[in-house]
Amino acid sequence: MKKASVRIKDIALKAGVSTGTVDRVLHNRGRVAPDVEKRVLDILAEVNYQPNLIARALGSKKVYRIAALVPDPACDFYWRQPQQGIEKAEAGLKQYGVHVNQYIFNPYDVSSFIEQAKKITEAGPDGIFLSPIFYHDTLPFFIEWKNKDIPFVLFNTHIAESGALSYVGQDSYQSGLLAGKLIHYGQPQPCSILILHIDEEIKNAAHLAKKEEGIRDYYKENDPEQAYKIITAELSHPDQPGFAEHLYRIIDSEPYLRGIYVTTSKSYEIAACLAQRKINRIKLVGYDLLPENINHLNSGGISFLINQNPKGQGYWGIQQLVNHLVFKKEVSALKYLPLDIVTKENASYYISDELIHNDH
Repeated sequence: MKKASVRIKDIALKAGVSTGTVDRVLHNRGRVAPDVEKRVLDILAEVNYQPNLIARALGSKKVYRIAALVPDPACDFYWRQPQQGIEKAEAGLKQYGVHVNQYIFNPYDVSSFIEQAKKITEAGPDGIFLSPIFYHDTLPFFIEWKNKDIPFVLFNTHIAESGALSYVGQDSYQSGLLAGKLIHYGQPQPCSILILHIDEEIKNAAHLAKKEEGIRDYYKENDPEQAYKIITAELSHPDQPGFAEHLYRIIDSEPYLRGIYVTTSKSYEIAACLAQRKINRIKLVGYDLLPENINHLNSGGISFLINQNPKGQGYWGIQQLVNHLVFKKEVSALKYLPLDIVTKENASYYISDELIHNDH
């Protein structure tokens, strides 16, 4: 028998058993005499039999229920992009019996997150896909899902101790290092660099803490004389009274401020404030290709954007779960997406309705 074209029928013929017996051995179901089972297993190993898992999934009647715990795009438009990636993945996988049920929560209300996570736990899906933006409040659910043998995949925020099947997204620490390098180029000395966390509680947002750690480590390594002063501030939601005033107070108190690193997708809010005051000495670096960010990138208000490929995170996260659940493939624990540096000169190449590269 040629290994590349071995069929169950061929295995059965060589073992002197029925195809049904081979099928029972392959799937470990039904009773098979020990000597017969050994004979079949020996032949399977001899010919290196590999089942056609795609064909099997297509012919199966099994439904795979995946729960996606997603922040509400109505509260922050950034989350519409991973949602689009989830929907695109589901559309391509429905033929294999994959159904994704989205559980939407308010990213600014931890009680909303907990409520939806509890609903998912009660529903008992085959797999869970989520962004654990509330670090401390997610940990008990990780334990519960592991105890129930429900695999889960994380996106946007990597929590190493979660026990997740996989994480899909950027390396937050490395992106912080990158932001430090982008701000560093061409800056005078002395110089102050401001790290801004907008509308996020840093102690409960692991990915933002990693970003800050990355940029601080960059200057520790590249500024031995400590000519650059690194400061951190947390601003409220831009709609809250006093947002701009708080920012201006920081800027006025730092006469050598030459760089601002926004750790979220809200760089455009800072760019608008700087434009209003006609402050053009500050290099602004942030994240994500939101239309408002692109507008300020093109006008020069934002110097660089780091693209986190949120649509790709949604798409590849669902693919990771399906590879594990449906196709029985080994799934990598980390699937880092590229750190794309976007400027006004190359932004048009990244703005598309299609998923942004990285299909390996």
